[in-house]
Amino acid sequence: MAAAGEHSLRVSWIRWLAFVAIFLAGTATDLLSKQWIFHWRGLPGQKPVWWIVEPYFGIETAVNPGALFGMGAGFGLGFAALSVVAAIAIGVWLYRYRAIDSWWLLVALGFVTAGIFGNLYDRLGFWNPPESMPEWSSGVRDWILLRYQSYVWPNFNIADSLLVCGAIMLAIHSFWMQPQQSDESAESQAA
Repeated sequence: MAAAGEHSLRVSWIRWLAFVAIFLAGTATDLLSKQWIFHWRGLPGQKPVWWIVEPYFGIETAVNPGALFGMGAGFGLGFAALSVVAAIAIGVWLYRYRAIDSWWLLVALGFVTAGIFGNLYDRLGFWNPPESMPEWSSGVRDWILLRYQSYVWPNFNIADSLLVCGAIMLAIHSFWMQPQQSDESAESQAA
């Protein structure tokens, strides 16, 4: 029995390390890309769109003072508080409700956590927004631009992409995947 317990503990630590690696890599990728793009292209309006596939996909700096599609402008600190609550809830979900036992949930929640922390950094003003633009004090830096004919999708960033991918993975898990049994419950059923 001791060998099974040691194996379970080792598997658990490997999964926790994988979760931390996913969320740290995602957060770092988001923050470094925003830092580099804003250094290269400047603040919004300083340089024109740099097209990768003209006129559909380009790079254009923007600051979103709200949340999804700019809604809720001026409530940045409220969104920051919700982000902290969501991050705590993810930790509880992983530990208490054993989402850590599912690789699918581990990756999905790693993506969501990375998105939360990437945008939380901006919401707390750590990117040093210019004092001349107080509405940007809790704004999120965006830089990815998508257009199709006259439709322009609101600019977004890697953190937003990670949040969406994680949410899609959670929806897939919720609707189409069977709940995974933990190693301990599978062993007790086999006995």
